[in-house]
Amino acid sequence: MRAVAALLLLLGLAVPAGAQVLEDKPVNFPEKLEIGISTDEIAISSDFRGADLTIFGAIEGYDSSLLAQGKYDIVVALEGPKDNNTVRVKERIFGIWVNRRSMTFELVPESYSLSSTRDVETIAPTAMLNGVGVGIQHIRLSPIGYVGDGSNITEFRDAFRRLKESGGFYQRDPGGVQFISASLFKATVKLPASVPNGTHVVRAHLFRDGVFIAEKALPLRVMKTGIEQMISNAAYNNSLAYGAFSVTLALLTGWLASVVFRKD
Repeated sequence: MRAVAALLLLLGLAVPAGAQVLEDKPVNFPEKLEIGISTDEIAISSDFRGADLTIFGAIEGYDSSLLAQGKYDIVVALEGPKDNNTVRVKERIFGIWVNRRSMTFELVPESYSLSSTRDVETIAPTAMLNGVGVGIQHIRLSPIGYVGDGSNITEFRDAFRRLKESGGFYQRDPGGVQFISASLFKATVKLPASVPNGTHVVRAHLFRDGVFIAEKALPLRVMKTGIEQMISNAAYNNSLAYGAFSVTLALLTGWLASVVFRKD
């Protein structure tokens, strides 16, 4: 009898545990995203003033009733190459402005252009947007080697976003994604005139009634062409020779200007 009672007790404990495992199992949504971009390469020349990139996409396996109710939202982001970025705070000391404090954030996009069916903040809860990293306010900004109580992190994060937006590197366009048929959509994202070189990533995110369910990404190459590319390659690959040539050219230009505009 004791053996039977022990067996029943073990079974009784095992059933709730098994049920909990089933509850924690991730949900597989039937919807999928497919996207395409108007070009996979952007060439930057001396007269480059920025450009618009068009993204087309489709929702596969969608629920027609949810689509009719407007329960689906699309967010498209163009992320630039990632690098460490430092924010500095200047303070006035004895009448001179000097850098006093700084914070470096690890591997953040150099540029970030966002388009969405509506304001991102109304699409999903803040916690979910933070988890996915969608939206200018929700890009992951992790400080490197920071030691402290965390009271200054928010100040530096806000300053970083403000500087990026004021410089045109971070942009947002609520309503920039539009459905052109039942499940087909079109989005436009902007590349600033000072867009950084390198491999950018186009990311499309699908939300259903405030829940993130699918993502699709494609690479976009941005590169300089012509004399700009030659100068850039020379500066990076032969920095010593490039520096010497620049100094020599500056001295020669100054001497020629003094000869031409010399007063007799």
